[in-house]
Amino acid sequence: MNQIISADFIAPNIKRFKILSPKIAAKRKPGQFVIIRVNDKGERIPLTIADSDPVEGTIQIIVQAIGKTTQELNQLKAGDFISDVVGPLGKPSHIENFGTAVSIGGGVGTAIAFPTAVALKQAGNHTISIIGGRSKDYVILEDEMKNICDEVFITTDDGSYGKHGFVTDQLKELIESRNIDFVLAIGPIPMMKAVAEVTREKEIQTVVSLNPVMVDGTGMCGGCRATVDDKTVFVCVDGPEFDAHKVDFETLMRRNQTYNSQERTALDQHECKLEKYNLQKA
Repeated sequence: MNQIISADFIAPNIKRFKILSPKIAAKRKPGQFVIIRVNDKGERIPLTIADSDPVEGTIQIIVQAIGKTTQELNQLKAGDFISDVVGPLGKPSHIENFGTAVSIGGGVGTAIAFPTAVALKQAGNHTISIIGGRSKDYVILEDEMKNICDEVFITTDDGSYGKHGFVTDQLKELIESRNIDFVLAIGPIPMMKAVAEVTREKEIQTVVSLNPVMVDGTGMCGGCRATVDDKTVFVCVDGPEFDAHKVDFETLMRRNQTYNSQERTALDQHECKLEKYNLQKA
């Protein structure tokens, strides 16, 4: 089980995996995630289920290689096995016919927003997608979003594709020109915070998906604590989606930086081992 059926890069350092996992594929709902461990000595990392096929018995995840574990994961290929894939975890996205619903994905956050955008369309919403990336190379799932959304807008930080600017610039234009009933924003914490500030004044219902430090994914370790509405929540069981206007983003950013030095050390050691391996292979 947990065999990789396919593994393909869809952007620099961003890889889409299809994994054989029939039980998870049969039960997963939009917004839920899995905890993955690459090998029996590896750390546990949360990854949103981007798509699934219950008939085929597969799930899809999209991984950006940033730290040691994600780099190790992105070195795997079709036919390889992943040690542990646990899920589906977390509460599913709340889906209803809001009216006009905007799904915003920043970078790899588009992969997390995708399944919820599909469900919003199926619920009868007029669906709009805003996809943001650093440059054209980092714009992902554009075709997939166009297949299920009524409108798709692209923004890039450097102006190499779509609108030059940030996802919030496009969101402001939409809010000024029409009635927006619901916004889902997923991506880097500063981006989600910025979206929340844009929609707060208009009192537009806005949801964000949080991805703090997680270990077990069942609420036992307490590592994924966040502050929402001045209360402590455990993102893995109470979320991962929350009212954006109630999230304490400043505290969340500080917590996510807690293990930066340890992550940097682990990554350096991994890259050193990889360099030695490549030299020996050469």
